[in-house]
Amino acid sequence: MRPDFFGGKRVVCRRVLCGGGPELNKLTVTLLSALASASVLAGPNDVLHLYNWSGSLSDAIVKRFEKSCDCKVVQDYYGDNEEMLAKLAAGAKGYDVVFPSSFVIQPMVKQKLLQPLNKQLLPNFRNVDPVYLNQSYDPGNRYEIPTVLSLTSVGYNQTKLKALGVDPTSWSVIFDPKVLAKIKGKVTVLDSPREVFTAALFYLGKNPNQATEADYRAAKKVIAQAKPYWAAFSNASYLKELAVGNIWASLGYSTEFYQAIEDARQAKRPFVLAMTPQRQGNELGVDTMAILSSAKRPDLAHQFINFMLDGKNAAELTNLNGATNPVKTALPYFRSDLKANAVINPSPQTVAKWTVLKEQSPRERRLMNRLWTEVKAGK
Repeated sequence: MRPDFFGGKRVVCRRVLCGGGPELNKLTVTLLSALASASVLAGPNDVLHLYNWSGSLSDAIVKRFEKSCDCKVVQDYYGDNEEMLAKLAAGAKGYDVVFPSSFVIQPMVKQKLLQPLNKQLLPNFRNVDPVYLNQSYDPGNRYEIPTVLSLTSVGYNQTKLKALGVDPTSWSVIFDPKVLAKIKGKVTVLDSPREVFTAALFYLGKNPNQATEADYRAAKKVIAQAKPYWAAFSNASYLKELAVGNIWASLGYSTEFYQAIEDARQAKRPFVLAMTPQRQGNELGVDTMAILSSAKRPDLAHQFINFMLDGKNAAELTNLNGATNPVKTALPYFRSDLKANAVINPSPQTVAKWTVLKEQSPRERRLMNRLWTEVKAGK
């Protein structure tokens, strides 16, 4: 951001220089202080360090930001939130921007790993759809802004399921034995108690954030009855198995399904893959952008976040990985085939059924894990 601009508008300070009144001077000093904190002119020797998920940003968008700020971007990568947290908690320094998932925001705040955002330096914050803001994990979005949304949903072989008359828009495709009998051995679910129990609770018409012990036990019964029809519990191979046609329905992540769909299309498979939300409800996973408390360049960090909240730049994330996008001004820049996708471009009625999971209590977690062990052991 140039030092004589604020929120895209030139700031004129002639009256201050000519000796304006005390109230005006005080207001202007505050404004200039905010500007100074983020408007240090960047140059080729200035570096923004990102600690990011692998493959999340295209080379093109990185180069475009480097050109816009006349700086260099250096990225380091992590495979999961636990790896990122462990490294930062151990004292790793040198990173400015990090991309934590929603459920680790509170632990990071408690460990004082994140610094509050200066919204005055983020004029593009107005581009974010309010429906995705002010969540329980960060009221007021003090520390983060959502950037990549992934739906725990169903990816499926549209060709096979249509021929069999199976409806993938209901969780019955994963849990109803009568439906599963038509596709036995062609279904996978995530090897994750939280994800599978959440989907089962939705299937039962329960809110997973308000589930009682009785609800969890009812969900266990649903899971146990469906398990004999499933081919596998899978966190990794389901993408490939779906793409090559070995699996016809899978409980997984929308960004993974997007990759499977692209792989099958590029390989010219004799079938069509698709993904869809379920009418009973879905879990919404949120990855965010945040600035580390140890950041050496919070000025560049704010510039980067504001850059990524521009509609055209935000759309590149969706076009790259098929993520649902919280930036409402991104839609015009989506690939034409993605605009019609109910996961990537959902209606407000669909989004209303999506739930960001709250942190479980230790008691809930112990109960769920015990029931999960019983399911997998066939008890």
